[in-house]
Amino acid sequence: MLPRRYTRISRLPRTLIFDLFPVLLLFYSIVEVLSVRRALQAVDQTAEHEAETYEKGEKIFISSIHLHDEQLLRGYWNDALLSLVEALGPSNVYVSIYESNSLDDTKGALRDLDAALEHAGVRTSIVLDETTRAQELDGDKKGEGWIWTPAGAKEKRRIPYLARLRNRTLKPLEELESKGERFDRVLFLNDVVYTARDILALLRTNGGHYAAACALDFRYAPAFYDTFATRDLDGHAPLSTRFPYFRSPASRHALTHRGHDHKSDNNGIVSDGAVPVSSCWNGVMVMDAAPFYTKLRRLEFRALEDRLAAQHLEASECCLIHADNPYADGRGVYINPGVRVGYNPEAYAAVNPGDGRLWLSAWDIFYGMWESRAMRLLAWGVDREEVVVGTRIGMWEKDFKRSEPGAFCAVDEMQVLRMDGWAHV
Repeated sequence: MLPRRYTRISRLPRTLIFDLFPVLLLFYSIVEVLSVRRALQAVDQTAEHEAETYEKGEKIFISSIHLHDEQLLRGYWNDALLSLVEALGPSNVYVSIYESNSLDDTKGALRDLDAALEHAGVRTSIVLDETTRAQELDGDKKGEGWIWTPAGAKEKRRIPYLARLRNRTLKPLEELESKGERFDRVLFLNDVVYTARDILALLRTNGGHYAAACALDFRYAPAFYDTFATRDLDGHAPLSTRFPYFRSPASRHALTHRGHDHKSDNNGIVSDGAVPVSSCWNGVMVMDAAPFYTKLRRLEFRALEDRLAAQHLEASECCLIHADNPYADGRGVYINPGVRVGYNPEAYAAVNPGDGRLWLSAWDIFYGMWESRAMRLLAWGVDREEVVVGTRIGMWEKDFKRSEPGAFCAVDEMQVLRMDGWAHV
């Protein structure tokens, strides 16, 4: 038996470790929060610098679709677009907008915008479709884009419908090319609150080198919104709507540390804040226009085939566009966390507080980082939904001798149009 004095001494280090562990954990968390805050502040400085130093010259094709957006258009969107085209140079811009099914005066707001753009010297194609939602839902159910739902009804799928509208806005690209004119970038603008500064910064993401670049979008700040179209660099859907969002180490590290990993330029501004991902949309996206001019097969929006969707699967057209883009792997798809847009003015203000203030609190970062660790631990190795989706796609590919390059976009959902919008079924 050991002497009592020796026994007490041998227990001391272990006791000390247990006593100090909470203190060490707190110290680590404080250092981590401060480090992430510094990285995010550097990214915001980069975005501000890029917007302020943007030089006109690129030809930008702007695409947008609208539904029930009168209040947003008259309150924010139209003025922001007019400011943007002024910053880009009216002669460098073409605006293509498609609207249908709106029950408010969205058409009137777009007519006002068209007149203002014409006065500014901007070329436009603004289509105000008189087709009603009832007519959409009463179409040829034998054609593509219809599916049998679990309720036993044949209903119109949401994603093929949206893909068709987005492709409609891209028609002028082909028409203008036939006349000898090409654009450098295609900018897709959703029904979000944004500023010209946001778009200028987005255009300069990763020094302007990308296949596509997206903002971060928010409906209820600070919760990230577009998890349907976003996939991290490893092809996983976001783990959480809380920062730092991603399961992929590369995407997550870029978001939380990129400000420390890259050298500053002569002005002391960090040169890069881009987060590499496999796909994104996030309310605002800009793409290199090159794949839209490919002769053999122009890039376009699409949905999963009806026969695959019948397996209770769906994928965003805004994700599949990246899966089909031949430039995505070589040039990269990025999220710029220095550009944040909102689906309402309150959300936009919350994530763009101004005066050099950070859009995330210390608590948001602390809680989010530890939640992310816990969720990654629970999701280690196998994600149940990914297994379910992968199994269904594998069976479909075997049965129909087809392949789906956008398998990473698919989710265990079925989405259909309804008179008042759309629904999961």
